Amino acid sequence: MSRKKQLGFYLDSRVCIGCKTCIIACKDKNDLPVEANWRRVIEYCSATWNTQNGDLVPSDVRVYYLSVSCQHCASPPCMKACPSSAISKDDEGIVHVDQGKCVRDQSCLYACPYDAPQFGSETSRMSKCDMCADLRAIDKNPACVDACPLRALDWGDMDELRKKYGNVTAVDPLPDGNITNPSMILTPHRHAQR
Repeated sequence: MSRKKQLGFYLDSRVCIGCKTCIIACKDKNDLPVEANWRRVIEYCSATWNTQNGDLVPSDVRVYYLSVSCQHCASPPCMKACPSSAISKDDEGIVHVDQGKCVRDQSCLYACPYDAPQFGSETSRMSKCDMCADLRAIDKNPACVDACPLRALDWGDMDELRKKYGNVTAVDPLPDGNITNPSMILTPHRHAQR
């Protein structure tokens, strides 16, 4: 029995500047309402606090950005939590929401450690990133990948991404990759905390 293909994303956190162009491209391409974000940019800050003359003073301040969307997990908790089986994985490993089956209880949102499923106020249904299935069908890149001005995003077959970029799947504040086996590889920023 042959293994099914698993597509995923790559992020080079070393060059991501948090410009949010990927978010805008995703929202524009998918005509998303204001409250729905299929892709987000997380700004992670940390520091060491020291006491000087009775005041707390930060030192060793670190900041980096992570552009994240649905991780199209190998073990998607959103799919397990959905009471109507509206969430499924296709032959390329992409996690989809069947709008016709969605019963709007938002269990998938609460189960997902990446906050990927979004509730649409206009549709009253859950929706999420499908890795631009329509663009991939005509051999084009997902909108977020092409929009990134610093080329921090890439996509492809997970086996190929691992060969090219390694196998780091999480840094703070992302959850441990062993929880869901995300289909995302990243190159950590130099300040990233594993």
